[in-house]
Order: sequence, then C-alpha cells, then structure tokens
Amino acid sequence: MLGEFEYVLLTAAAGLGDKAYGAAMREEIEATTGRKCSLGALYTTIDRLEAKGLVTTWMSDATPQRGGRAKRMVRVTAKGVEEAKEFYDAVMRVSRGASWVVGKTGRA
Repeated sequence: MLGEFEYVLLTAAAGLGDKAYGAAMREEIEATTGRKCSLGALYTTIDRLEAKGLVTTWMSDATPQRGGRAKRMVRVTAKGVEEAKEFYDAVMRVSRGASWVVGKTGRA
C-alpha cells in the first residue's frame, strides 16, 4: 500500500498531467495540503515510485525560462493509477466510522 506522501505526489502528478515536473508538483502539494514540501523529499519519493513502476520520468527539452535547463517530467503509469485508487478506497472505507464524517454523531 502507498504511503500518504506517495499518494499525494501521485495525485499532484495526475492532476498536472503533461505539466507535471518537480517544481510544479511541489507548488501543487504545498497549495493543496498547506504543508511544506522539500525538493529532496519530492525527488526521493519520485525515485521510489519510479522503482515501483508507479511513475515514469524523462528529461524535457531545455527551456529559455529555466536558463536553458531541462525539467524532469513525471507521468503516472496505469499501475500508479490503480495503486492510488486502492489507497483512496481504503481511506474512504476506514473513514466511514469516524465521527467527523458528515452524518456521523460519534456516538456508539
């Protein structure tokens, strides 16, 4: 099963689509979670997800906006989509009994 940050990273990459690369994913993660995301943690996790076959990466062409540097692009694989769905479904199942879920009173 995925870890929380792995799930967040896969979800950010999927949402960004063809624009998924390190800095954009970091901005998306920080904006949506309200938590800081170091580039070291991001790229370590990308490497781990790639080793598991959940994402693929490649270097883009160099761009003038980046001073002639290339971007490491990220794409979620079909296996990555399946793992993310399984994680989401598990969280939803375990959350059903939680008192903060809409319609729950927290009483036994």
